[in-house]
Amino acid sequence: MAGMRTARRVLAGGVALAAAGWALREVPAELGVRPLTSGPDRAARMRRSPQFRDGTFFNPMSEPTTMMTAPPAGLLGELAKNKEQRRPAGPIPLRVPPSGPPPADGLRAIWYGHASTLVEIEGKRVLFDPVWSKRPSPSQFVGPKRHHPMPVELGELPVVDAIAISHDHYDHLDLATVRMLIRTQKAPFLVPLGIGAHLERWGVPAFRIIELDWEEEAEVAGLRFVATAARHFSGRSFTRNDTLWGSWVVAGANKRVFYAGDSGYFEGYRGIGSSHGPFDLTLMPIGAYSPAWPDIHMNPEEAVNAHLDLGGSLLLPVHWATFTLALHPWSEPVERLWRESKARDVKIVVPRPGEAVDTSAAPVVEGWWELLG
Repeated sequence: MAGMRTARRVLAGGVALAAAGWALREVPAELGVRPLTSGPDRAARMRRSPQFRDGTFFNPMSEPTTMMTAPPAGLLGELAKNKEQRRPAGPIPLRVPPSGPPPADGLRAIWYGHASTLVEIEGKRVLFDPVWSKRPSPSQFVGPKRHHPMPVELGELPVVDAIAISHDHYDHLDLATVRMLIRTQKAPFLVPLGIGAHLERWGVPAFRIIELDWEEEAEVAGLRFVATAARHFSGRSFTRNDTLWGSWVVAGANKRVFYAGDSGYFEGYRGIGSSHGPFDLTLMPIGAYSPAWPDIHMNPEEAVNAHLDLGGSLLLPVHWATFTLALHPWSEPVERLWRESKARDVKIVVPRPGEAVDTSAAPVVEGWWELLG
């Protein structure tokens, strides 16, 4: 019996080592590539960008943008404290996404968790920042774990018409998800400048990649996509800002959607609203904020400010609930958003992951997270 137990332990250890070795093999691919070295055409476009100077992209804002280049002193100690507050107290309720065709003339959104959202606009489907992996990390052995499963398997998604990426951070651009979408979908990837180099390395055909600078646009499936500004940064390794980041405007004949990606608050939202709004729906990030990085992630009150600057009608919060990426309690972002929206008479909707929201008949906020906070 002792010999059998030893053999099982050895076998289990061998399987674990093999899995770890396989995961580590993927790390170089996860890190992506340096876009300036990926081809002369892409490099020339990047160098022509008003957002590019001295070899990297930057935030051309009137106010300076400070990035967190190293963890603040004491961060690791703080992460070890009160861990229970930074995750839900029980299972997050999921909903089964609807099947069937999207509304031919309307606007519907399905939030899957974190930033991953499917928008159905005038009969077309747009998938924003899809991340189906368990961890937003170069290795599935390290990094924050997902707090809830995805409400639908990636291979069971309906046919989408476009896949829009905001920037190349791991919680917004996921290698495993991209590789699956190559096989299961035929839609093009719309990305800010430079990110096409990552996609090409991962096997996305060049004809499925549309790279845009801020205020450039493309038409896909009868929808107009405009790459717009954001106050953020990029990088999948210690090299920063070798790809551009951004937000997206998606406009149909009558409906308009704004997806903010990741961003600190900045005055540019007024210009986006003036040029491309008003918007029937805004998808605004409300979580992972901190005094240590105030310029690159909005807090909930700033998300409401941005929504109003944009001329938004209905606000759907994203970038919360799924991964712990900051020190604030798990439910704090949505609680602050709810208070601020009531104080300023802003219409919001807070769906459960997988729940469909029709903007013409948005459900009242139920506070489902309060039992989990």
